[in-house]
Amino acid sequence: MARLPAGVRFLVSFSRDQWYRAFIFALTFLLYASFHLSRKPISIVKGELHKPCAVGDEPEPRFSGPSSSTRHGPLHQLPDNDTGTDCGWAPFDKANYPQLLGALDYAFLCAYAAGMYLSGIIGERLPIRYYLTFGMLASGAFTALFGLGYFYNIHSLGFYVVTQIINGLVQTTGWPSVVTCLSNWFGKGRRGLIMGIWNSHTSVGNILGSLIAGYWVSTCWGLSFVVPGAIVAAMGIVCFLFLIEHPKDIRCSSTLPVHPKVSENGTNRFRLQKQVPHSTNNGPLDPEMQCLLLADGKSPLYPSHIVVLPGDGGSAMAAISFTGALRIPGVIEFSLCLLFAKLVSYTFLFWLPLYITSVDHLDAKEAGELSTLFDVGGIFGGILAGVISDRLEKRASTCGLMLLLAGPTLYVFSSVSRMGMEATIAMLLLSGALVSGPYALITTAVSADLGTHKSLKGNSHALSTVTAIIDGTGSVGAALGPLLAGLISPSGWSNVFYMLMFADACALLFLIRLIHKEMSCPGPAAGNQAPLKEH
Repeated sequence: MARLPAGVRFLVSFSRDQWYRAFIFALTFLLYASFHLSRKPISIVKGELHKPCAVGDEPEPRFSGPSSSTRHGPLHQLPDNDTGTDCGWAPFDKANYPQLLGALDYAFLCAYAAGMYLSGIIGERLPIRYYLTFGMLASGAFTALFGLGYFYNIHSLGFYVVTQIINGLVQTTGWPSVVTCLSNWFGKGRRGLIMGIWNSHTSVGNILGSLIAGYWVSTCWGLSFVVPGAIVAAMGIVCFLFLIEHPKDIRCSSTLPVHPKVSENGTNRFRLQKQVPHSTNNGPLDPEMQCLLLADGKSPLYPSHIVVLPGDGGSAMAAISFTGALRIPGVIEFSLCLLFAKLVSYTFLFWLPLYITSVDHLDAKEAGELSTLFDVGGIFGGILAGVISDRLEKRASTCGLMLLLAGPTLYVFSSVSRMGMEATIAMLLLSGALVSGPYALITTAVSADLGTHKSLKGNSHALSTVTAIIDGTGSVGAALGPLLAGLISPSGWSNVFYMLMFADACALLFLIRLIHKEMSCPGPAAGNQAPLKEH
């Protein structure tokens, strides 16, 4: 018999369970990357919506009638636009354009923050696949609708604000759904690393959104929204056709393999270890229990020592209430920390291209491309935060260290970014890593830890609600950051950076108690696991 080719041997070395996990990992990664892809265009297009006339340029005439157009799109006579620059897109061509552009961000993010609290509760009571599919189709439609304002010559601020509000509401279906689905498929082992890599979808989506929007921003900015909207809607169809909510739906094991000798800092990584009668091992596992098995689905190396976590309790386990989720230790602290961490992150997300345009005097397309370096740094920051927190088993301390370093880095960024392109590139990468690291860790690994906290006694219905509470509170900060940036930026970009440094310090302050607890009581992160019990 001929020896199998090396590539085939590599493929068959993975078990059925491992292939399904890899598929769900990749699918949820792409699904949420498409959400972020659709959020990025507004920050790229800002430089085109308000475009001051260059020295020597004549203001472009505006004529009534649908057939009249310029290279900025169809324009009509606006007799009351006495304070406009005539080179932007009304109504964003007036002197108060920072406030108007900030209102667009605020409308989206306030709706997102308010809707997130309800989204987790609703999501726990509906099939994830249907819920997520609806959200993606609706988000694609309203993202494209914003861009249609260009083609249909719409200059009403109300139209753009209402579109942003509805889009913010429907996008809340995404995060609780994908986090719950991924947590169903992966156990607690190396959760920080796995989710740190997975959370790079945020930066990947932002990068793709910047490049796609930047391609059309100077010629036809409407397509900067229509194309991402079509992509999100297409991914919604993919979600409906392929998403598997739980491994038990196809009789896969629920979690990653367990190795008997894996330990860190003298403590075993896997806890809640129980003695299981031999009679239980001979029959099939209870489908309502999550068992840490070997990757190939065979019996554990030591049949009498397997790690058992109660899973879905079926109808016996009711979905957790909002107040019940708040009582989980650590939820309030991490939620408030994320409020300020996300304020910083989303201020960069929505205002960084315009800042680069102002400081480095680049056009909208070049500024959008350069701003992707912040997201490249965010990819490495999220993975680094996951690796460190797994190694130390100290989630709060890892976040605290990165927040402590982020403050001085932001100050340096504001000082050296005017010194040239090289300094701007270096600080974009470093700032992206330190700003995005804590944000990525809290919204993924920490949320999953708290959603499976030992106080829940195995009630898996809590994960979506806990995730929604944490991310919803963070989204309040995400709404405030861009709004404050719009209000403060007319007084100087330095003041915007001072605001961001203050927010960074507040985020660190809310973690002080948890950091002190981790330092005084070495052990698992976020208090999510019980002490190891040897048998």
